[in-house]
Amino acid sequence: MVTPPPRPTSLDFAPIRNVAIIAHVDHGKTTLVDAILRQCHLFRSNQQVPDLILDNNPLERERGITILAKNVSVRYHGIKINIIDTPGHADFSGEVERVLHMADGTLLLVDATEGPMPQTRFVLQKALEQNKHAIVVINKVDKADSQPDWVHEQVFDLFCQLGASEEQLNFPVLFGSARQGWMSADWKKPAPNLVPLLETIVHHIPPPENKKGGFQLQITNIDYSPYEGRLAIGRVSRGSLQTGMQLCVVRSNGSASLPAVVRNLYTFEGLDRQSVNTVFCGDLCAVSGMDDFEIGDTLAEAMSPEALPPLVIEQPTISMLFTVNNSPFCGRDGRFLTSRHLRERLEKETEKNLALRVQPSETPDAFVVHGRGVLHLSVLIETMRREGYEFQVAQPQVLTRMHDGLLLEPAEEFIAQVPAEHSGKVIDMVAVRKGELQAVDARGNRQLLRFLVPSRGLIGLRNQLLMATGGDCVLSHRFLRYVPWKGPLQSRMTGVLIAKESGRVTAYALEHLQDRGAFFVEPGDEVYEGQIVGEHIRAGDLLVNVVKTKKLNNMRASGSEEPVRLSSKKQMSLEECLEFIAEDELVEITPSHIRLRKKFLTAQERERQLKNLQASGKPIGSSYS
Repeated sequence: MVTPPPRPTSLDFAPIRNVAIIAHVDHGKTTLVDAILRQCHLFRSNQQVPDLILDNNPLERERGITILAKNVSVRYHGIKINIIDTPGHADFSGEVERVLHMADGTLLLVDATEGPMPQTRFVLQKALEQNKHAIVVINKVDKADSQPDWVHEQVFDLFCQLGASEEQLNFPVLFGSARQGWMSADWKKPAPNLVPLLETIVHHIPPPENKKGGFQLQITNIDYSPYEGRLAIGRVSRGSLQTGMQLCVVRSNGSASLPAVVRNLYTFEGLDRQSVNTVFCGDLCAVSGMDDFEIGDTLAEAMSPEALPPLVIEQPTISMLFTVNNSPFCGRDGRFLTSRHLRERLEKETEKNLALRVQPSETPDAFVVHGRGVLHLSVLIETMRREGYEFQVAQPQVLTRMHDGLLLEPAEEFIAQVPAEHSGKVIDMVAVRKGELQAVDARGNRQLLRFLVPSRGLIGLRNQLLMATGGDCVLSHRFLRYVPWKGPLQSRMTGVLIAKESGRVTAYALEHLQDRGAFFVEPGDEVYEGQIVGEHIRAGDLLVNVVKTKKLNNMRASGSEEPVRLSSKKQMSLEECLEFIAEDELVEITPSHIRLRKKFLTAQERERQLKNLQASGKPIGSSYS
């Protein structure tokens, strides 16, 4: 790294800058943070540091996305820069809304090839609504198909569409490559390092306003220490805080808790927390000593408790039923099996995950969980599975509303970037899901298709489009608005293969059933009656006996010892399972297995349920036929 000459000291520069990095998924936020940490000498020269340092959650590393917002700090010429890394996927936009209150400005990252995408629009809109100062960083200009000048124009148009003020439109623009570790005001003249970016942050992002008065801090995150208990994390909005002060928790309804003494204070230095005695206005800190608090509550002086405005988070758009596992294999793998365990874990999750809602269902052993999307809920399911929980989940359902007697459902802007030769096929497949084509933009030999699609129409659509285009497509979506109900739509064209008996799968049975469809099991797997063991090649469900064994006798025949040739079983991820199941099916979640099953395991129970539906006049899905 080339060290720039020391900057002249000036009273105009406060010692703190708070900046949030916001962008669409996979536009390089975490990679940019890595480069900043390295070039600010946060690590020893001989220290082995992995890539994507902040993505330290196992799920984040496996999926290659940021799920939880995190903050670090670096020092640049005596100025502390608090950097907040945010998720880029639309399903985790609640994290972005929560932490934007901690920042005075934003770094808006945009891919130099893709340009502004749906999540780019969402996060920028939230930043402009809070009057945050923005620095635009056009990343990945080193790619062969990058179009930095065109992307710059698209970003300016996006600011105008979102109603940015004249001051907000006067944003600085930097070009560069986070992976290569450089930023410059001219993409044709690369700089040797990230100094232009750090200089722009210090000069353009305003320092925190030093508000006088009683202490106030709004809790935007919660952490836990085995030695000190719960830690309240947030930004000091007014006044200063010292250890030993008496604070109370002011809730959104105005009620205040009993005073408690601040035991310890921590500020963020690099990747760690540093114990301090005093925290001043504008800095980010963690406070220990209080117990009963939630995200959005305000910590204030006990003598004059005043609450800050509550955090406003967009409402969920999808729901899923979580229920106790009652399959024949329940209790084999998990440690937490009961409805009490399930309820306590879900309620604990709502303390930190503001976009999540949990409601009781009609039965005491099931709970309705609301979230932003299938990925949002699947991350929760996978986390609980790894913690030892065993449960079942039903098909995702969209949350509808009634307005002036009209039934409304959530609709999303869906963008597909595909080769021109596949565009017709993609348009047809989206149209089947009640999608409406809004615009077509040609970008070389590829086309950018913009649709308005009901949220329920997107469930399961991604995998179908990837298969239809051979994986050569870029898909993204974001919630747009509520629209009138589009009517019934068929999400799955095929039926399923259902195990007729319990036992272990045999190669002999699968060999004679291969022409019936693709199987999810292989020889040696243990199955139970009613478990879904494969996908039928036709519409409608089919009972199959996958545990059938070959009858042995003392006669030998020519060809009887030929080897059995089987196709590989179809592997499906958790998200694919959730999108695959129909209304009368469940996904069984255990620490060791993910199984698909029918809600009613025996054929007699399913037939009885079908007759009840027919008698009640309710619509019958294709899975009951």
